Amino acid sequence: MRKYSLFIFLFLSLHFSAQVLSENQKLESLCRVWGFLKYYHPNVAKGTLNWDQQLFQKINELEKINDKATLNALYSNWITSLGKIDECTGCLPQNDKTYFLKNFDLSWMDNRDIFTEAISQKLRYIESNRNIGSNHYIGTGGRKIFFRNENSYGSRFTLKITSLLELFRYWNYVEYFFPYKYETDQNWNDVLKEMIPKFVSINNDKDYQLTLAELVTKTDDSHAFLSSPTINLTQYGDKKLPVEYSYAEGKLVITKINGNKFHEETPFNIGDAIYDVNGKTIPQMVNSLGKYVPASNSWGKVNKIKNKLLFSKSDSLSVKLERNGQNLEIIAKTYLLKDIIMVKIPTPQKWKFLDEEKKIGYVNMGILTQDDVNEMYKNLKSTESIIFDSRNYPNQTIIHLSKLLLPQSSTYYLFNFSETTYPGKFYSRKNNIGVMNPDYYKGNVIVLADENTQSQAETTTMMFKQHPKAKVIGSNTSGANGDVIRFKLAGLDTCFTGLGAYYPDGRETQRIGIIPDILVKPNVEGIKNGKDEVLERALLYIKNKN
Repeated sequence: MRKYSLFIFLFLSLHFSAQVLSENQKLESLCRVWGFLKYYHPNVAKGTLNWDQQLFQKINELEKINDKATLNALYSNWITSLGKIDECTGCLPQNDKTYFLKNFDLSWMDNRDIFTEAISQKLRYIESNRNIGSNHYIGTGGRKIFFRNENSYGSRFTLKITSLLELFRYWNYVEYFFPYKYETDQNWNDVLKEMIPKFVSINNDKDYQLTLAELVTKTDDSHAFLSSPTINLTQYGDKKLPVEYSYAEGKLVITKINGNKFHEETPFNIGDAIYDVNGKTIPQMVNSLGKYVPASNSWGKVNKIKNKLLFSKSDSLSVKLERNGQNLEIIAKTYLLKDIIMVKIPTPQKWKFLDEEKKIGYVNMGILTQDDVNEMYKNLKSTESIIFDSRNYPNQTIIHLSKLLLPQSSTYYLFNFSETTYPGKFYSRKNNIGVMNPDYYKGNVIVLADENTQSQAETTTMMFKQHPKAKVIGSNTSGANGDVIRFKLAGLDTCFTGLGAYYPDGRETQRIGIIPDILVKPNVEGIKNGKDEVLERALLYIKNKN
């Protein structure tokens, strides 16, 4: 019995001392340590080391490591090889800043399933004596950061180690510098666990770029995208039906029919409501394509995908549609974009009156420029109401408009900025808009908004809301606000939101959008009849108010 007990003791001792680790656990820990050292270790941050090459070397070394003890020995030797770190007197907390900490999480260092206490202490020492000077990999410009000095290995699949590098690089970008990491549907730690096996199994260009797109989509950010001709061709195709349309109630309502260079007739009518393409409903198509399209919410997802839904890899599409109360099935020819002749539409006016009495003004925020603002206001300031159509993207007119429209300076937004001396932390500042202006606009300020109202348009809408007679009419805005950080992922253009934007009291707009005061969504019948139901509701509001 005694020998048996001794055997069990020895077995358990050997078992726990070895602590066999999976490939995923090893790679996950390497991603975290490599990214942390890149931004925190003073010697690494100087850029004197080939940090990519160091990662390649460690990935190869991991293949010979199976247990916790050997893994920690690797990390210990690695950290020691990076050189001595002097104590940092400037790393003490700054009391003059208000920190936003929802994204900040270095608790992984204390995970005893992976790291020994000795390694945890080494990592915590680096945190306490981190780099607070210039960083070779992070630049600053104005109020936002940018990534720099990164090597590109191209968008074609070559080796597993370069694929993993792109995953690790992007994951750490988000980990330390994406202000809305805490709001993603999937916990960002779980994203790493899920994506490592997918990147390890890649073996061709198409899968590589699709997996990169899937990774970017995990940010749940409408600012994010991955520009990939390969994905466009394989997922959507390079031919499309020669029509333009609006989306409502899960259908595509045709609003314009373009010509083609072959002078062939197109079997559609304006007002046709397409509800099925090649055997899939429109919502089914959105769901199937959505895996590779990042968006802050469901309406943002539809808005980003809808323009691709009538593209095809073949010469025709089979569509089912509603026309004059009947359901029809049509097989229609698709065309290369170069063979489609766009029907010209009149250039819209930057501003105009909507009534003969000139009591209601209308401004198209998508084409109004800074140079136009004073003249526009001179023409419309005697009106009783001005409707600002923000279902588009404005042209940096927010400051100019605020000085004319608002009665006084007011706090309209709270922004969170990356703390480059403590990556993962953000600091908060409130922003004011407007000036003291006794001659401000006294009429009604009506803002039209929908899912196209994104980023700067959302910020501008928040400025309008500071007016004492402001009213937002339409549907929820995009829910992606804050300057973007643009960079390359595997040589492909991409970006994500670079600073956090909130109401002055800290309430969130990301993923939610600005909620309108009066909710109005276009419907199929309205689009068929050429109505702008949001604008009509604004006019009704003005009529009832007056």
